This record gives sequence, structure tokens and C-alpha cells, in this order.
Amino acid sequence: MRTLEELRGEMNYLNHALLALLSKRARVSTEVLAVKQRDNLPLHDPARELAMLEELAAANPGPFPDGTIKHLFSEIFRASVALMEQGQAKGLKVSRTRRAEPGVVTVGAVRIGAEPVVVAGPCAVESPEQMDMVARDLKRLGVTILRGGAFKPRSNPYAFQGLGEEGLRILRDTGKKYGMVTVTEVMDVRQIELVSAYADILQIGARNMHNYELLRELGTVKKPVILKRGFSATIEELLWAAEYIVGGGNEEVILCERGIRTFETQTRNTLDISAVPLLKQMSWLPVLVDVSHAAGRTDILAPLARAAIAAGADGVMVEVHPFPAVARSDSRQQLDIEQFAAFLRESDLLTGMRLAANDS
Repeated sequence: MRTLEELRGEMNYLNHALLALLSKRARVSTEVLAVKQRDNLPLHDPARELAMLEELAAANPGPFPDGTIKHLFSEIFRASVALMEQGQAKGLKVSRTRRAEPGVVTVGAVRIGAEPVVVAGPCAVESPEQMDMVARDLKRLGVTILRGGAFKPRSNPYAFQGLGEEGLRILRDTGKKYGMVTVTEVMDVRQIELVSAYADILQIGARNMHNYELLRELGTVKKPVILKRGFSATIEELLWAAEYIVGGGNEEVILCERGIRTFETQTRNTLDISAVPLLKQMSWLPVLVDVSHAAGRTDILAPLARAAIAAGADGVMVEVHPFPAVARSDSRQQLDIEQFAAFLRESDLLTGMRLAANDS
């Protein structure tokens, strides 16, 4: 009979042999990843995994029971898929591993990603007079990017849905009058050409972050795109959504954290501040934070904006309306001009804008 030391020695040898085989299997998994990416195949094939488990159980010589063998190899399969997912993430065109320098999206004189910016304007374009009033004061306060929705995705089908092309014309004309970059949402593949003809930057709202056909088509457009995080989307899913656009050839993508849906009722959504530094670590794309949609209320916007910039955001989005009480959508979360000037002072976003606000 062999001694305990001899048996332990053989155990150690077998452990190292198993480790070497696991490492070899991992290397093969990375080769499988490359083939699957080339052929556009899913990483995980549950049917094949089940078949392999049954095959291994049938070939099991013992003494481990079949259930143990299936459990052990299920863990190996799971680790292999995780390894491939890590490799896939590193291979994304939006990944920081593919580009070390932070991206900058330039539209006219505005450089998003180079210095903090403020994107401001009403939730919806309602009239030429409304847009002129808000743009005039935003410009005076130093804002260079004007937002306004012409097509409004609403949960209630009977709510105000926007002015459509008329709203686009009003937004374009107002932006030209005051020398401001314009941003508006595109909701459907069929709208891309129309919206692109009027707006400087296209926006994908939270409801459309998973609209992959729309994202693919935006990859062929020569316009910057602000991509908002979905209500319940993970950070990884947001980056995958951005990959659809960047992978299609349009690298001018700006990510936007706008709050996620949680059980909290004090705010419209819960602002995920941690998403900002994580996105900056994981990707080279600029990151904005929409404080208005995150909060759904006006009294905490300045602290949220300060937190966003402190976390590394490249700017904030905020909704501003000349008369929020009569706004046709999201009236409770829009600031009036006086409140917006105070917001700029309290949030300390841009020195020049703060000085302009103090002079008003």
C-alpha cells in the first residue's frame, strides 16, 4: 500500500494536470470566440451544452455519480462563456481598450468631451414664440446646445405627441437665429432622414435604446447621436447599444445616463451616478447626465448636476421652459429661466456661464 505522502504527491500531480487542461480549454474558448464573432453567432448555445453534458454522463466511468459530473462540467462551461464574454467586451469598438484617449464630438464650435457642456431647452417644441423666448435667454446665459422634442414618445397614447416636422422647422430656425447647436429625438428608422435634415445632433431616447434596427441605421448617418440609457438597462447593455452605432461606422456617439427605474418614489427615476465613472473607465465615448429625467422634480437638479460633473460627466442635460406651468409635457420637471440661472450658479458647471448668470 502506498504511503499518504505518495498519494498526496499523485493528487498534486493530477491537480496540476487538470489545471493545465483547463487552461488549454480556455485558450480554445478564445479561438471559438473569434470564430463566433466572425460568423455572428451567439456565444452561448444551451442545446449544445446540454448535449455535451449528456454525452459526458454517458461516458462517466465512476466513481463520481452522473449528477456530480454534470455539475462540474456545467461550472466549466459557465466559466468558459464568462471568459468569452470578457473577451467580447474588450473587443468592442466602444471599449477603452480599443482607444485610450477620450473621444470628443465636435459640432461647430461645441466640443463635447473636451469641456463640460450644458444641453438645455424645453421637453417639447410647442411654438415659435416659446422656442424664441427660451433660446434667447439660454444664449444670454452661455448655453450653446438647444434641445427640444418634435416627436414625443409618450406612455399615454392620448398625450401630446409633438409637432412633428413643424417642430423640427421651429427648432432649426431658432437654433440658426441664436447660433446654437440643436438636439432632438428620432424615434423610428423612417424618421432618420427627416430629422437629420433639420437637427445637428440626433437623440435616442430611453424607450428606443433596445431598438436595434434604429441603432444599426444610425451607424450609417453622418450626424452625432446622443444615446440614452434605457429604464432598466445595465451599463453593459448601454455599451452594446452604442456598439451597434459605432460598429456601423458612426463614431460620434455620446452616452447619456438619465436615471433607472427602481422602487424609489421620491424621484421619477434613480440617478445612477456610479454609471458615470464606470462608463468613463469602460469606454472612450463622452458621457452626459440628464438630471431632469432622473429627478422628475426641480428642487434637487443643481446637487445632481454637481454630483454628475464631480463623477466625471462631460456635461448635463436639463429641461427649461419659459412657463413650465403651462408646458404641454413634463411640466413638473422643467425649470423657468430664473430657476435655470440659479441652477447654473448653484451647480457651478461652467465659469463663463456662471458669470453670465451672475450678471443677469
